[in-house]
Amino acid sequence: MRNGILTVDDDLLATSRLPVLITTRSDVRPIELAALALAGVAAALLTNLLRLNLGIPGSNIVFATFPIALGLALVPRRGAGAVMAGAAALTTMGLGFAGAPVDGPGALTSLILTGPLLDLALRFARGGGWRLYAAFVVAGALSNAIAFAVRGSAKAFGIAGMGGGRPFAAWWPTAIVTYTIAGVVAGLISALAWFHYRERREPARATPAT
Repeated sequence: MRNGILTVDDDLLATSRLPVLITTRSDVRPIELAALALAGVAAALLTNLLRLNLGIPGSNIVFATFPIALGLALVPRRGAGAVMAGAAALTTMGLGFAGAPVDGPGALTSLILTGPLLDLALRFARGGGWRLYAAFVVAGALSNAIAFAVRGSAKAFGIAGMGGGRPFAAWWPTAIVTYTIAGVVAGLISALAWFHYRERREPARATPAT
């Protein structure tokens, strides 16, 4: 298990499909923080404002996971997921104060938890490859499992304005499956989109200076 906050994650650095913004290992530049903040804002805006009406419970997790994975590809530092989660939470609060619609408790749970859960899972993904992909899958599945529990509790206890849609008894047999599948798929496609399976033999940019 690796320790450190906003220190470089060598596995993410070596497998990112994008030119990273990191130039030094020790100093976190303002442009890195700005990129993480923008990724968190994008996740919040997609989660709260984009309505595809697919009728698939739990599918909104892709709106959180995809931009957060993008942020990790641009700024491959440990703890970056928590920074993006903070930006997403502040953006959601701002939308609420502005009177804009915000999503339900399930989607908001996955929005806030996906980044920190990715931070945690990636600490065990040493060596990249299948372990890195598995970390994204596990984080997505666990985030949506907690979201299912939160949304299900709101429905089961009839919390006004938070349950929504079908009653709990009709909702949960389908939702428990779709939440799990959606979490797995969101994690996998995000990892595939932004990270190579193996380290590149000839990196597109220089290794950050010590």
